[in-house]
Amino acid sequence: MKATRHLLAVALLAAIAPAAHAEIAIDVIGGSEVSLEGLVQADGNWFDNDLADLNGVGANGDDSEYELRRAEIVLKGKGPGNFEWVLGYDAKADKFLDVNAKYKLGGDSNHFLQVGQYKQPNSLEELSSTKNNDFISKAAVTNTYAVARRLGAAYGYGTSDWGITASYFGRELTRNLAHGSGWGVRGNFAPVNESGNILHFGLAYVNYDTDADTFRVRSRPNADLATVRLIDAGTMTDTDRIATTSGEAMWVHGPFKLQGEYYTSTIDRMESGDYTSTGGYISGVWNITGETWGYKAGVPTTPLPSEPASGMWQLGLRYDTIDLNDGDVEGGKMDAWTAGVNWYWRSNFKFMLNYVMVNSEREDVSDDPNIIEARAQFYW
Repeated sequence: MKATRHLLAVALLAAIAPAAHAEIAIDVIGGSEVSLEGLVQADGNWFDNDLADLNGVGANGDDSEYELRRAEIVLKGKGPGNFEWVLGYDAKADKFLDVNAKYKLGGDSNHFLQVGQYKQPNSLEELSSTKNNDFISKAAVTNTYAVARRLGAAYGYGTSDWGITASYFGRELTRNLAHGSGWGVRGNFAPVNESGNILHFGLAYVNYDTDADTFRVRSRPNADLATVRLIDAGTMTDTDRIATTSGEAMWVHGPFKLQGEYYTSTIDRMESGDYTSTGGYISGVWNITGETWGYKAGVPTTPLPSEPASGMWQLGLRYDTIDLNDGDVEGGKMDAWTAGVNWYWRSNFKFMLNYVMVNSEREDVSDDPNIIEARAQFYW
């Protein structure tokens, strides 16, 4: 199966190489304007290990790892009428992405019904587009707590300045991945929403079943290719439901963006006391070349370079922290600083370089590695 995925990914890359713009219009079929989008990412991680070997045995050496991270292809349709649909698949991960249909009530994109698999209404960073992530790895709290794509039904209502979305969901469409039925709601409000000047606040809550009454909370050290989790609360075998509350804020002023999120998550346990963990991050990004961000449906939108030939350059800095200690559960604490530079070249390419400094402690043992990360990305 792994070889098949790699062959599919290579075929996909070959197919999209001639693309020269951000979306390919295919045809109008049954009143639906069908288009094709894609994303290919290749990552490299280089580990300056402290105690744990973050690469494990690894195939690429003792202190490095390289991998085709994503090979996504997405079909989208607009129409007939107020209907929209999407069908996405990741050939690298061998799983479905967004697979859903949406009906915009009254033609308003902020007033809709949606059925299928989609990102659940929580986490500003998770809801933002993968191809425009500010850093190579999402913050530890986003990867740990955010509920991403699940099968379900959602209703959303709002305007360009505010909105609320409620969803009921079950498992992922691809078998043997995330599961556990539940519900979530997210509200967002932008008291300031002008070109180059945005102030955003959001609040979200998700509550879902642990299904097999077992659950494990752990986190990688801000490196997606690391095979070791430095903090780990272990497998809990008497769990019932998980409730996670998150708050978010974002400020955009010209070429500067500041955003942060905070999470608190409680696992109801049937025999032991309830377990609560917390964490958050704050990040800043500066578009050196002067571009600013847009705002749509409660998330930021990233612009194309003002000068395609020279591209758009960004500098970013993020601090994130997560605490998995609670009562007799010593899952550990982890803090990390990530410094990064991004280069968006023309309409289809992005190159990223990050340096991550990690400080972790678990059961009075400290492990403080440093990591260099790089990504090359092609998308349309």
